[in-house]
Amino acid sequence: MTQPARHLAARPASLSQRVVDALSARIEAGALKPNERVPTEPALMQEFGVSRSVVREAISRLQAAGLLRTQQGVGSFVLAPKVDRALLPQTPAAELKVQQKLAMLELRLSLEPEAAALAAQRRSPEQLAAMERALKDFDVQRQTGEATAEADFRFHELLAQATGNEYFVHVLHSLSSATIPRLGAQHAQGAPGAPARRGRPPARFGEPSPELRSGKDITAREHHAVLEAIRRGDAAAARAAMFLHLNNSRERMRNASC
Repeated sequence: MTQPARHLAARPASLSQRVVDALSARIEAGALKPNERVPTEPALMQEFGVSRSVVREAISRLQAAGLLRTQQGVGSFVLAPKVDRALLPQTPAAELKVQQKLAMLELRLSLEPEAAALAAQRRSPEQLAAMERALKDFDVQRQTGEATAEADFRFHELLAQATGNEYFVHVLHSLSSATIPRLGAQHAQGAPGAPARRGRPPARFGEPSPELRSGKDITAREHHAVLEAIRRGDAAAARAAMFLHLNNSRERMRNASC
């Protein structure tokens, strides 16, 4: 059982991640300045030796991260660093209490279904493709026993970005980052609020653990119901599917804390 884990750990970064890392580094170093246009798709394809779809996925991920904005027919531009106006206190997600996370999910229930409805009406073909790739990554990772948190988080980020409303992106990014356990969380802690157990601590949802497989299968079905409604452009169905997903997520978190 340990040999596949070593193999997965050695897997190289994806092609799109290489482009994301390179452009992020240039922005951080000031080589690409605020409001400056990033190289065109053909230029990036030639520089990194990748396809157009890889470049578009990388741009979508940089948009979701708040580093770029794209103007249809013109290009993508570097966003100026935002003044720190975080919605939430800068408390690591692993240190938040269960009731705080449940309250954040309650707030997401009032916001993210509407974001899904707007995404169904406003998403571009490229944004839809990026969401499809995020869920494909989630499916592959849950089937192979890898951590799924990053793909889960990326799907929700991309959906918020597809609304075309930067305030949805900011608010939902803040809330999702606290309620979707991601890589780098303190693994010494178990499921939020769960009592300590002897031996190996209880697994967190995003971690690679066989005991979480059934919950991830349910989450995958919920994600795909949201995506299918967005693909059809059905705002009402997207709203309902996202509400169901988040409500079920809240119940799963509440049950895990008992």
